[in-house]
Amino acid sequence: MQQHSAHSPLLSLPGAVPAEGRDEGVAAHYGDLFREQRALAAGDGFVDLSHRGVVAVSGDDRLSWLHLLLTQHVSELPVGRATEALILSANGHIEHALYLVDDGETVWAHVEPGTQDELIAYLESMKFFYRVEVADRTDEVAVVHLPAGSIAEVPSGVVVRETPHGRDLFLPRADLESFAAAHGPAAGMLAYEALRIEAHRPRLGFETDHRTIPHELGWIGSAVHLQKGCYRGQETVARVHNLGKPPRRLVFLHLDGSEVHLPGHGTPIRLASDGAEGRQLGFVTTSGRHHELGPIALAMVKRNVPVDAELMAGDTAAAQETVVEP
Repeated sequence: MQQHSAHSPLLSLPGAVPAEGRDEGVAAHYGDLFREQRALAAGDGFVDLSHRGVVAVSGDDRLSWLHLLLTQHVSELPVGRATEALILSANGHIEHALYLVDDGETVWAHVEPGTQDELIAYLESMKFFYRVEVADRTDEVAVVHLPAGSIAEVPSGVVVRETPHGRDLFLPRADLESFAAAHGPAAGMLAYEALRIEAHRPRLGFETDHRTIPHELGWIGSAVHLQKGCYRGQETVARVHNLGKPPRRLVFLHLDGSEVHLPGHGTPIRLASDGAEGRQLGFVTTSGRHHELGPIALAMVKRNVPVDAELMAGDTAAAQETVVEP
């Protein structure tokens, strides 16, 4: 997965500690994870998401064309209304997640860091005779997140994607530093991710693997419209919705707070009663430290794991909350 090469200028802010892995290029935190979380929860500050890919689709046919390719109903998407959508494989497995808004002339989407090249290649291959232009705008446009409840003023001319979780701004990359100076305090990815885990919101490449289908993550409804027409992978979506159950389900975990280390992505999940030699029933997808809840995680488990079962995430005891019904 190719990453955006430039590191954010906001890594020069006081206390900034760079994030690693997929979030490389922006700050993990600025010196005080819980203070940053509490600020976001109170509607203060912002999060630098400038490592995310930005894709713009313009042209008269942009909405009707995207409607054919995406899992979401976007053919009559109102100007300024935020939505999210997936692109699936022919077998219904999740390949891309797009966070969209249309400004009246262009559909703006932000996507996981480094996924924009593959996404654009697919979109270009599907243009045919449609009047659309697809552009990678990552080098010129940076995503910045204002938390829910923020009363910060958005600079004029900036495209905004407003959701219940906050506002995503498509900000000119050259304006990042002046925006930070006016809208601080900055909060890092660890604070943003902890609040995402708390809200049970899945993220491509973390909660997904090569065989994930939307039903397993609760993405039906928010990112997948069940009444729209054909798109790649739609047969799988309809079949599982109408006839069956997904093989796995997303759960939220309260982790034992006495453990020093958080179980990382891929840590095996087992029944606590089976011990360390028990059969693996799933894996941790994302974990974090929450300012009120303590250590928490999302995990993917087999659908038939009892909803009240005590689990182990590696060596860490874990109590589960249902996200996706079995």
